[in-house]
Amino acid sequence: MPPSRPSCPSRPGRAPRTALAIVAATLLASAISACGDAGELKGAGPTQTAISPDKLWPDLTPASSPAFEIGEVETKVVKGVAVPGGDIHKVDPVEVVRAEIAASPGDYSEGAYDETARRMADCGKSGQEGHGCPVLKAYYRDLTGDGRDEMTLGFRQLPGNLTAVRVYTVRKDGLVQIMAYEDAVSGVELAGRSVIIRSPSEVAGYEYRLQWTWDQQQHAMLLTHDEMLRTGGRKQSPHPSASSSVSASPSSPSPSSPSSPSVSPSASSR
Repeated sequence: MPPSRPSCPSRPGRAPRTALAIVAATLLASAISACGDAGELKGAGPTQTAISPDKLWPDLTPASSPAFEIGEVETKVVKGVAVPGGDIHKVDPVEVVRAEIAASPGDYSEGAYDETARRMADCGKSGQEGHGCPVLKAYYRDLTGDGRDEMTLGFRQLPGNLTAVRVYTVRKDGLVQIMAYEDAVSGVELAGRSVIIRSPSEVAGYEYRLQWTWDQQQHAMLLTHDEMLRTGGRKQSPHPSASSSVSASPSSPSPSSPSSPSVSPSASSR
């Protein structure tokens, strides 16, 4: 049933002459006027006219293949790292990073990030001796919606100012990397089924925001958003490294999933 309207007092037949009565009559008149407006709709002004998008170059031949590939459905099984009882919480993040370094000696032990490989010797040490370990704290959250946690870890790629971000899940008691990204990272967040990474921009007062979201159909974490956002009155940001790369490593149960090389973020949508 509709809400009841407030009861309105009846108009007085004769106004008293005293000052107190005059004030009371004024308040009564205001109440009577308000009762007449109760529940009525008020206009919010004119509505803006909708403008349809203009399609440019209608005669342009559509592309048949992507210009750049970032490995949307590439899986990567981590070899040599056990998952006791299928519980990802029991996996040692340091051993995971060591396995990646061992699998890519051209990038680490003999390559651009050789200092990362050397500093791995500090991992596990206590106090100041372990301060040089490049592996960061691991975080756990259900990113796939299957009720089990995934592991998100990071480690510094040295020398340089890059941070590697990795996400792992467990499949058939084996560890599978489902996302990989490295850049001059300024912040990382977990939100729902997404990993959000913020990176400094060469444009003062702006930053890059990349969002990787779990896709149930592809069984993969896909790069769903890549945008530049204003951060406020920030001074000139440090330039991201030219060697920064995006390499999604989502897992697909099909052995025929295509494998794609890493490319710079600027090649995808910047």
